[in-house]
Amino acid sequence: MKITILYFSKTGNTEKAASYIKEGLMETGDFEIKLMNLNEDSTIDKAFINESETVIMGTPTYAANICWQFKKWFDTDWDCQLGGKLGAAFATANAMHGGGDIALQAMISHMLVRGMLVYSSGAGCGRPFIHLGPIGIGIDNGVEQRKNMFNIFGKRVGEQSIRLFGNVKK
Repeated sequence: MKITILYFSKTGNTEKAASYIKEGLMETGDFEIKLMNLNEDSTIDKAFINESETVIMGTPTYAANICWQFKKWFDTDWDCQLGGKLGAAFATANAMHGGGDIALQAMISHMLVRGMLVYSSGAGCGRPFIHLGPIGIGIDNGVEQRKNMFNIFGKRVGEQSIRLFGNVKK
């Protein structure tokens, strides 16, 4: 099964979070996973995204919202067929009250508009609760301090992907 982790990272924080999610996915199933940074056009493999059953998206939080690069991608890149895929979101933010939850809601709204099935694990998987998606908070060590949360999120998204699509490599 193919899983894309699509994110924007300029400073490396969101990229670290993506790598922790990948670690959790790899513990869960036999997945082919690609990390793709919207900041580097050369990493965007549209064919792989189209073949992926699951697409996990991550954004830094700017002005209590997703980054403009993701907004532009959602608005203009219709070559990536997202309908029917499992989607999940994560974010990074500089402060606890920096709007990470609002950025996640915006990301989830865009996923729904594109026809994705959205999953967060919510409170349904027990503690730790991951209501909308994990958020790494703080410039210096926020993502590292939340490594376990990102890892658990990856495991849960992987488990849900297997429930929905099986664990077969394509």
